[in-house]
Amino acid sequence: MITTEQAVLSRRGRVRTTLFDYLALTKPRTLHLVVGAIPAMLLAERGVMAPLLITNTLTGAILMTAGANTLNCVADADIDKLMKRTAGRPLARGAISTRHALVFGLALAVGAFLWLWLTTNALAALLAVATIAFYVLVYTLLIKRRTSQNVVWGGAANAMPPVIGWSAVTGGIGWQALVMFAIIFFWTPPHSWALAMGPTEDYRVAGVPMLPGLASECQVAKRILGYTWLTAFATLLLALAAGWLYGAVALVAASWLLAMAYRLYARVHRGESVEPLRLFQRSNNYLSAVFCALAVDSALALPTLLGH
Repeated sequence: MITTEQAVLSRRGRVRTTLFDYLALTKPRTLHLVVGAIPAMLLAERGVMAPLLITNTLTGAILMTAGANTLNCVADADIDKLMKRTAGRPLARGAISTRHALVFGLALAVGAFLWLWLTTNALAALLAVATIAFYVLVYTLLIKRRTSQNVVWGGAANAMPPVIGWSAVTGGIGWQALVMFAIIFFWTPPHSWALAMGPTEDYRVAGVPMLPGLASECQVAKRILGYTWLTAFATLLLALAAGWLYGAVALVAASWLLAMAYRLYARVHRGESVEPLRLFQRSNNYLSAVFCALAVDSALALPTLLGH
């Protein structure tokens, strides 16, 4: 016989499980990219900024990303069931209904728009809506299942937090914000393709034309190297708007990432075994180091190469 206390504990357990399932829809591991808004805001201000504006902008960016990811899960529920990597997602295993997930995703999207509109400005709010629309309608529904360049264009959504952060401070979009956008945009393909070089069979089964599942390892490594060069170039270009601290870290970090990409390409070219996950993992370190250096450099308002 189940006691009242046991029933209460069981109910609490179900509520906790449901909450974690809704949290899983937002893909928490990807939310770290919204932190890119902070160095963009500090760069726009070149000095210490009011914490409230940073908090409000980050909150809006988190709601934006969580909403986009949730709606992405709704659109991809059919293929998530087919891939080992995603079979445990809430919609794939039927833990949450599609209707409830759709409502949750739309509520997050509306929340992002209203929050940014009320706490920052209209441009930041509209950019958030445009990001969600692009990620769900253009990338997920139109591009993802039709071309091996899917992650290239998907990177545009990942790259929007710095632009939103800049606009929250200035009310406009400066070239510095566009360069930060380019850093993340060019960084996304090597990062994603390095991960995808492992479970290629998953993508074939799901019918998703990921480049590592269609091209040879040598071709993939060559593309990774090319986009790494573009990432390094954009990273160093931003040094024009920053001080010596960012410039030094950017140079070291870009050289290090290029060395990693060259090593991967060389090993593949020689027919040796490779560990692409190392590049995937360390590319996260690259982005963190570059943006942390930019944040500190900007907060200290170090003299810039452009003299302002």
